[in-house]
Amino acid sequence: MTADEPLGGPLVQLLDRFDAARSDFSYRLGVAERGRVASVASGVVRFAGLESVGFEELVRFHPRRGGESALGLVLDLGEDLAGAVVLGSDDRVESGDGVTLTGRVMDVPVGEALLGRVVDAAGRPLDGRGRLGNQQRRPIERRPPEIMDRAPVEVPLQTGIKAIDALVPIGRGQRELIVGDRQTGKTTIAIDTILNQRDTGVVCVYCAVGQQTSSVAKALARLRESGAIDYSVVVVATGEDSVGARYIAPYSATTIAEYFMDRGDDVLIVYDDLTRHARAYRELSLLLRRPPGREAFPGDIFYVHSRMLERAAHVSPEQGGGSMTALPVIETQEENLATYIPTNLVSITDGQVYLSPVLFRRGQLPAVDIGRSVSRVGGRAQLPAYRSVGGSLRLSYSQFEELERFTRYGARLEKERQQELERGRLVRAALEQSASDTRTVTEQLALLVAVTDGVFDGLDPDRLADAERVIREQIGRLDEVGDALLEGGQLGDEERSAIRDVAEDARSDVEGRNGGHQREASG
Repeated sequence: MTADEPLGGPLVQLLDRFDAARSDFSYRLGVAERGRVASVASGVVRFAGLESVGFEELVRFHPRRGGESALGLVLDLGEDLAGAVVLGSDDRVESGDGVTLTGRVMDVPVGEALLGRVVDAAGRPLDGRGRLGNQQRRPIERRPPEIMDRAPVEVPLQTGIKAIDALVPIGRGQRELIVGDRQTGKTTIAIDTILNQRDTGVVCVYCAVGQQTSSVAKALARLRESGAIDYSVVVVATGEDSVGARYIAPYSATTIAEYFMDRGDDVLIVYDDLTRHARAYRELSLLLRRPPGREAFPGDIFYVHSRMLERAAHVSPEQGGGSMTALPVIETQEENLATYIPTNLVSITDGQVYLSPVLFRRGQLPAVDIGRSVSRVGGRAQLPAYRSVGGSLRLSYSQFEELERFTRYGARLEKERQQELERGRLVRAALEQSASDTRTVTEQLALLVAVTDGVFDGLDPDRLADAERVIREQIGRLDEVGDALLEGGQLGDEERSAIRDVAEDARSDVEGRNGGHQREASG
């Protein structure tokens, strides 16, 4: 091409684009702080040079040798050095690396897109189903609802577990502790409660903190097999994750649950478990060189849990009318409830479901100790039909346990006391229930009314499960009664009579089968 020839089309287009970019270009002078990492130890980074850094602000670590940067949450502000916990692996952070401010606090994505997903403490997907997309983000720390913005807890949250719904009722917006030794069924009760929320409109959030990967996999398998994952969000920070991830996981889960509460939904959140969360915070505090207190926990461990659990509430209609029900799980050792973390959480929550290892070893499942379990909301968050049955049931059951202990010494009983003992054994058998086998309100009330009214008196407790099975098969005969009770109707004489008719038919069916088996065996 000679000088006299016109420029080609591509070159003209390139020059036009350059002119357009130059006209749109603007610059602004500014000063950006940059610090340096002083030390790294077990996920905690000490750094200097960022004078304007704030508490709980996110900072970014820039490796000198290149590679992906890492985020840290500032939890300690010293005179010369600040301390931050790395959110993720600290393998990429070394002494001498650069540190810059992000200008924001720790936040997580929230929204409908999280339903059915498994995410980590930072809201990143772990289920291999791709990214969440551009979701709204909210900080993990937030003020709880004010007193005047709260409404009374009056609507029941049915767990599907007879021993809890009848004797330790839980209301929507309540904080009910699940406490017990290792391997007593705490997670099973929490997962069964999530399974029972199908078709109720309740959104569930399950937060696994410090659990073994195999335990989390089992819980996820149960949620997926039952279809409960479709209305649930699972937040995972296993024991293999960093101490920072284990610390922020419950706060992230609470923020995710708050999104649904704020839009007027009822939410159930399970923290499994806060004992491991407290241990993670203790580890973090000791690495940050904070002075230890009782059992080596830092002095603010009560505030760490209280400011999170106080966010669970039933808000007033002016605030949307939603609710968040919290089921924190804690682990005790040798049935000792007087240790530091259990006593703290008992004082924060509105009651506790206590699982006894003694009952568990006897095979009485769920191993709910009725005498040590309590709901401070009480009957206000219970259907009226339950109140008419459960009111006397709790007292009579405690009297039965005392009477049973008395008979272990070979004491002779009067006929009335013997009948009470037999009735109590039937009640105990009626409260037994296997995992993942939740009961509807009508099924629970039908069995409990039949037992307390004496329909099954004289029946072998081992045969009560067969009678209950027949009642469940014929539960359609009680559809009208069940609908009325679900709408808050009283359990009157007419309703009791209808239930007794079904129960008597179930008893006749069981006794007929048993008699046939006996005749066949004798023949």
